[in-house]
Amino acid sequence: MMNARRVRDIDYQLMPGTNRSTTDIVIERNGSVVVRPPENFSEEQVDAVVESKRMWIYRNLAEWRDLNATAVVREWVNGETFLYLGRSYRLSLVSDQICDIKLHEGRFCLNRTLIDVGGIEAAKRAFEQYYTVKGMKRIQDRVELFAPKVGVSPTSVRVKDLGYRWASCSKANALSFHWKCMMAPLKIIDYIVVHELCHIHVKNHSDSFWNEVDKVIPDYKARKNWLKNNGASLDL
Repeated sequence: MMNARRVRDIDYQLMPGTNRSTTDIVIERNGSVVVRPPENFSEEQVDAVVESKRMWIYRNLAEWRDLNATAVVREWVNGETFLYLGRSYRLSLVSDQICDIKLHEGRFCLNRTLIDVGGIEAAKRAFEQYYTVKGMKRIQDRVELFAPKVGVSPTSVRVKDLGYRWASCSKANALSFHWKCMMAPLKIIDYIVVHELCHIHVKNHSDSFWNEVDKVIPDYKARKNWLKNNGASLDL
């Protein structure tokens, strides 16, 4: 459970301590600062670490604001574009369609009745369900491909809404992926999959963790940067 704390003008979320030797500070996709310390650290010790990393946090928060200033605002009209596996597809509102949504002849065909009756929220739910169903098959396949390369076996794989996280690995080695991952190119999905699989080996973002990622995806830094620079556009 997270504990909200403040050091000078920096608000951060303190996570429970873990079996690690260093303090992990992460700027989440929503701009929040999350800190994961060693399990034997007191709150005062964590505050001191955050204080010592104050300039690093300022720089990364400023970068986060710049990146998210370009977040896409989509309109739910004919011709608007929506992403799927890194490609843009135009939206067509149709009246003679039984299912809510389908990808057909290079277009996302959305049942017009959804918007007429339920508004934009109903249309968003249809897209979320589409990405979730497609993601479950696609991501499961990628996990099965990369798990032997990483040398691990996750206990389960799920696709769901994870808020501002792309994916997560639980203490029990259960993997969860955000449905928004399905908007990204396959090579970025592969990076996210390998990232979480490597967390089965190493639960933090230490050098040991990134060494595990590098063994499977030598160009992981480029993929990581792509996600950092383009993540704000992977949204409805």
